[in-house]
Amino acid sequence: MIQTYLDTAVEAAREAGQILVAEYSRPVSISYKGEVDLVTQADKRSEESIVTRLHSRFPKHAIIAEEGGGADTDSRWRWYVDPLDGTTNFAHGYPCFAVSIGLEEEGELIVGVIYQPISGELFTAAKGRGGYLNNKRIEVSRVPRLGTGLLATGFPSKKRAAHSQNINFYWEYTLRSHGVRRDGSAALDLAAVACGRFDGFWEFGLNSWDTAAGVLLVREAGGMVTTWSGEPYRVDHRETVASNSLIHDEMLQVATQVPERISSGSQ
Repeated sequence: MIQTYLDTAVEAAREAGQILVAEYSRPVSISYKGEVDLVTQADKRSEESIVTRLHSRFPKHAIIAEEGGGADTDSRWRWYVDPLDGTTNFAHGYPCFAVSIGLEEEGELIVGVIYQPISGELFTAAKGRGGYLNNKRIEVSRVPRLGTGLLATGFPSKKRAAHSQNINFYWEYTLRSHGVRRDGSAALDLAAVACGRFDGFWEFGLNSWDTAAGVLLVREAGGMVTTWSGEPYRVDHRETVASNSLIHDEMLQVATQVPERISSGSQ
């Protein structure tokens, strides 16, 4: 049955990706959910397409979708849908965005799909079966230490002040790694960790639809995803630390030093 779930998620992601590509070539219709948190017509059309397909195939499953188009129930199966991860990039014409679809069964992630419709890259994972990019097996990097690792992070588009401490984490990791990138799509950042492009990733304030598919990808590719305390990551957590597992302890250790730096006032 897991293959049916995976195949359906791939079909839904590809269909939604076609919608995004079509919308990408048109003038963007934007509205705001907050001061800076925007949503486009593309988000809404993509989500409607995904939710319709999932609901038609699995009518009793719960669907948690970013724009509210799903239906949360007490089903043992729960889909997490981000119809356009990287909306700000999309709205500004920066081609770094993706469709992200994850499935959880009784609290355990079992299927993940991330589709970048501009590049055509399709990342897929099913529990116990490994991670794949366009049907080729992927693995996390083997970079052994943080000092030679390339990291990624993100900053929230809403409630910025609540997560302003991340600029301090950014500073520390920039000093202690080979570099830090910020591309504006948590799903693609996690996929990049899974296929070895990035060696680690962290972010605060992410939602379940941002991370569900990517977390499974990282795990199936041999990586690790936890909270700052080292607890295995769950989709209801709001802090995410992912890595190739080899540099994970170093990443967590650096994080323990950030509060000291903030309290001392050093720059």
